[in-house]
Amino acid sequence: MKQLLFGTAGIPVSAKGSGTSEGITEVRNLGLGVMELEFVRNINITEQKAPEVKEAAERNNIVLTCHAPYFINLNSKEKAKLKASIGRILNSARIANLCGAYSFCFHPGFYMEDTKEKTFENIKNNIKGIVDILKNENNKIWVRPETTGKGSQFGDINELIEISSEIEQVLPCVDFSHLHARSNGKFNNFDEFSNILGLIEKKLGKKALENMHIHVAGIAYGDKGEKHHLNLEQSDFRYKELMNALKDFNVRGVLISESPSIEGDALLMKKAYDSA
Repeated sequence: MKQLLFGTAGIPVSAKGSGTSEGITEVRNLGLGVMELEFVRNINITEQKAPEVKEAAERNNIVLTCHAPYFINLNSKEKAKLKASIGRILNSARIANLCGAYSFCFHPGFYMEDTKEKTFENIKNNIKGIVDILKNENNKIWVRPETTGKGSQFGDINELIEISSEIEQVLPCVDFSHLHARSNGKFNNFDEFSNILGLIEKKLGKKALENMHIHVAGIAYGDKGEKHHLNLEQSDFRYKELMNALKDFNVRGVLISESPSIEGDALLMKKAYDSA
């Protein structure tokens, strides 16, 4: 991408009508550039409806991304749950692709009783299988395991960078708020944000910084990590310093606001970025 686009996790609250196409139009009206299709509870767009969504995005010049369902664990020992998890990821990728989305993200799973090393191998192999299926279907959407907000969840930045370095068509979805909560308050100043971006550049190359899928929100956390999302101004997250780091590294791609005030905080971050 040529720039960093800001947008909302789902349909803006201010949208007239509750449909996806109306949401896309409102994103444009707000002066934003991207909307994330929220499949977090269920995949709520059908194959028949997808072309309408794609047309609305193209007409409004809005980039689309997608968040797959929460109910995923690529390290499950139960075959039925693992199969269902893989199915949810694949179906999200298929519908998102039909909508014209270029990238989709998901929470990859849990360590359960396994070591981190064993969990890494299990999840990596399952993601590779998913990518192989998508390639066979000529689906070129970017596959993005997301950094997660709790220590019990697989998905620290190093794990996802390593998987991305080993599998084509995979790059991390970097949720900076999750990293902040997961570490119980770290990753919250310009130098720490810059260290993350520098690590991505070192391990995955400059092209990874030119194709970022980012999530940001205010966040409440404790010893075990993430509790719930907050609006940025109600949290301790130093979003202005993050904007400075993103500009300093000339990051491109998409930045999705996941705060309760999705469009309010998207606009707040865009303003901070533009003035950085």
